[in-house]
Amino acid sequence: MFFETYKSELIITSFVIGVLFLISFFTKLIIKKIGKKNGIIKARINLICKYVTVSLFLTGILIEAFVFGVKFEDIAIIFSSVFAILGIALFAAWSVLSNVTSGIILFFSYPYKVGDKIKIHDNDLPTEAIIEDIGAFHLHLRLVNGDLVTYPNSLILQKPVTLIEKDAIHEEN
Repeated sequence: MFFETYKSELIITSFVIGVLFLISFFTKLIIKKIGKKNGIIKARINLICKYVTVSLFLTGILIEAFVFGVKFEDIAIIFSSVFAILGIALFAAWSVLSNVTSGIILFFSYPYKVGDKIKIHDNDLPTEAIIEDIGAFHLHLRLVNGDLVTYPNSLILQKPVTLIEKDAIHEEN
């Protein structure tokens, strides 16, 4: 009875799932090619792929809501309520959102990679450092004295950076 009642919706659902799966597959393939071409570590590539998966999943839920007859007005009420709550929550933690956004920008356009020795022209970071990891929120920098510093992604995009030595980690070993 359920399958007969919702036959057309289930056919559309299977088509939507198929299309989103193909989009996901090819998008991840492109991201992996870009990452390998630019010498980006696998953990960062996987992080961006997770962002794509979540975005496509949320898009799929929205499409399926329309397929099963949810009206635009109903979705607008839900989204406005959710965004109001998120807006209040993210206003208190706006730097988290800016660091995640900066992490995505760093993935596609940052000229320095893990292992490079850099100097950030910032009064708060007084010395040169080697990039040990580039995460979703911050960089891990190893200072010349051995200290590990976490540096927010949003700040690395705002400060001038000089490349001192390419792939300094592997040249030291």
